[in-house]
Amino acid sequence: MGVLERILENLIARLDGPLHFRFVFQPLVATILGVVDGVRDARAGNPAYFWAVLSTHKSRGELVKKGWRSVGKVFILAIILDSVYQIEVHSTIYAGELLIVAFALAIVPYLIVRGPVNRIVRLFRGHAVSAKIADVTPRHQ
Repeated sequence: MGVLERILENLIARLDGPLHFRFVFQPLVATILGVVDGVRDARAGNPAYFWAVLSTHKSRGELVKKGWRSVGKVFILAIILDSVYQIEVHSTIYAGELLIVAFALAIVPYLIVRGPVNRIVRLFRGHAVSAKIADVTPRHQ
């Protein structure tokens, strides 16, 4: 069996093996953190997070640090739980699989949610501001 076959087989086996609850719990926590940070970004008038990380060279490091402060604990928890799983099931730790699982359970949901939440909140806040302006503006008859 090749390395890629082993990795794929081991990743699929995690879905119903010991500690499988983390495949729901960790992405849920990362998603909640992404929503909170996305709302915070919208209120501060910041651009969508992932786009800003990709396109802003000057402040990229600071943006990554802020994101890590939010989702870093979930990532570390994913590493710990996958380490326990691997030791229990395989009696060894495969570092590559460990990082794949931790990234997929913590970082990916956070990145997927934070930017769109920012844009949605900004869209609704824009409509709310427009509605308030329309209510205050005198109408000519």
